[in-house]
Order: sequence, then structure tokens, then C-alpha cells
Amino acid sequence: MRLKDEKFYKTVRDFLDIYLIKHRGYSLNTQKSYREAINLLLLYFKTELGLEYASIGFEDITYSNITGFLEWLSKSRGCSPATVNLRLMAIRSFTKYAGILDSGKIYMQVEVGNISVRKTPGKVVEFLTAPALETLFEQPNRFKTNGYRDFCFMRLMYDTAARCQELVDAKIHDLSIRKTHATICLTGKGNKLRIVPISPSVVELLKTYLDKAHPTEQRQSDDYLFFTTHHGRKSRMSTDAVNLFMKKYGEMARRACPEVPERVHPHQLRHSRAMHLYRAGMPLVLLAEFLGHADVNTTRIYAWADTEMKRQAIQKVSKVTEGDTIEPIWANDEELIKRLYGLA
Repeated sequence: MRLKDEKFYKTVRDFLDIYLIKHRGYSLNTQKSYREAINLLLLYFKTELGLEYASIGFEDITYSNITGFLEWLSKSRGCSPATVNLRLMAIRSFTKYAGILDSGKIYMQVEVGNISVRKTPGKVVEFLTAPALETLFEQPNRFKTNGYRDFCFMRLMYDTAARCQELVDAKIHDLSIRKTHATICLTGKGNKLRIVPISPSVVELLKTYLDKAHPTEQRQSDDYLFFTTHHGRKSRMSTDAVNLFMKKYGEMARRACPEVPERVHPHQLRHSRAMHLYRAGMPLVLLAEFLGHADVNTTRIYAWADTEMKRQAIQKVSKVTEGDTIEPIWANDEELIKRLYGLA
């Protein structure tokens, strides 16, 4: 089968296999998301516009076709506004790459760039209160190997505000424990590295964990810090495994503490640490660096969430006092009035 626009497919291949990986350093999840976006676009061209794959080319990447694709995602496939925006970002990135390779394709980048993103509903950051967090940490059975591992994982994840993927990817050589301080090197989105300090109390837990899970005589620097064992073989712990034990401990904790949310998931520990640090006075710029955010505007969700909680509290008070007449404390008390105005 002869391709109408072979250069289009070569650009797609290089975009997915070279540009995203080597030039942008995107994570596997981002690479997968962008690949899915391109495949969905081709599927839309075939099923909705009647274009066979062999006849699709750059000339089909137009404002009207891409807006139609986004509508199709929304209405026919039931995608949320956030998902539709992710697909649009992938196509924008592809057209930008095509423009870099061939200036004659910049018109395509401009057309797609003029497509507006969809409005997404604001979402309050989910985080755990101090009592809920303490109750959650009490649930693992620390006398069992896996229970102590889970406990250390949760404590370290909260302490460093790490993403779940960052922590399951961490290896022993990423951990640095010295007399004066301890740190862990985390590999974030886009393979960006950041060094995060570890608090002394968590350091002590990790020392015990290392002695139990990674005895000195067997310890290899390239071993994963947290692992699962299948048929006697150690392997990296998956994010699914973390989700499962977090869900289990969350359900146990909720029975003991009503402040624990109905659904507990790993990212809540990251959100909780960020919110607690923000409330303790850490500036947003430093918090963004601590969390590994490339843009400080991403970190502003914590400031917004804190403002939202204040607004809700004010509304509650307003409802309670609505219609009530609060009598001034100085009513019918002439002596108090004199003292308030320095006359007594």
C-alpha cells in the first residue's frame, strides 16, 4: 500500500520514538499518552471523515478537523474536558515538532495553537488532616516484613512529598544517610532529578528497614529500595501494589478515625505534605522546588485550596449567625464604654 504523504508518517514515528524520548525526556506514561492521542486522531479520520490511513497527511491537520476530533472525543467517547485537553496538548506538541523540522509546516502549528482548551471544573486538593494521617500510619503491622515496608514507604512518601512512581523507582544508591543529614535523589517527570532532605525520625526508620530488608552482606546499590518478592525473586514494587495497600490501610483507618476520607490513595500523602508545609509558612517558590514542579503556577493549587477552606468556614459561620442580632458587649455598660475610649 502506497502512502499519500510518507513524510507525515515518518514525522509521526520520529516524534514518538526520538523527540519525546531523547529531546524532551518525557516519562513512559507521557509517551504512552501522546501515542494514544495520535492513534485516536487517525481513528477519527478513518471512522468519521472516511479517510484511509494511507491517504492521511499533513493537509488533514486543520483547525476544523482538530476541533471536530475534540468534539468526537467529548461526545462519542465520553472523555472529560481534562482528557480532551491532554489530547490537544499532544497534537500541539506534534505540530510544533513538525514546524521545527520544516518551516513550511508552521502554519499548522499556528492553526492548532488557536484552538482553545476546555474549561475544567475546579477541584479542591485532597489531603489528610493530622489525626487522619497519624491513624493511617498506625495501621500497618510493623512486626511483619511487608507491614514494616509499607509503613516506611508511607512515612518516606509523606516526608519527601514524593510521587508514587518516584519512590517505587528509587534505588539504594539514591539514598544518602550521613551523620549530619540524609537525602534521597528522586527522578521526577521528564527524568528531572531533585535532591530531597529526609527528617531525622524517618532516617531512623529507614536504617531499621535497610537492616531488615537489605542486610549488609546482601545489599547491592542498584537494588530497588522498596520491592516485592515472587518465588524468591525480588522485583520493583508496582504502583498498583502501593494503591492496594494504601486502600486497605485507608479502610482500616476510617473505622478508627472519621476524618479519614472514604478513598485513600498514594498521591494524598504528597498533597498532605505540601499543604502542611504551605500552612507552616513555606513560600510557594520553595514549595514548587521541593515538589519538583517546573512551573510555580502548578503549586498555586495549595494556596487556592487553603483559601477555599477559609471561605467555606466563613460560609458556615454566616449560616449559623444569619438573622441573629448580636448585641454589642458594651450595651448598657457605661463603665465599659468609658474604658474602651480611655475615659476611665
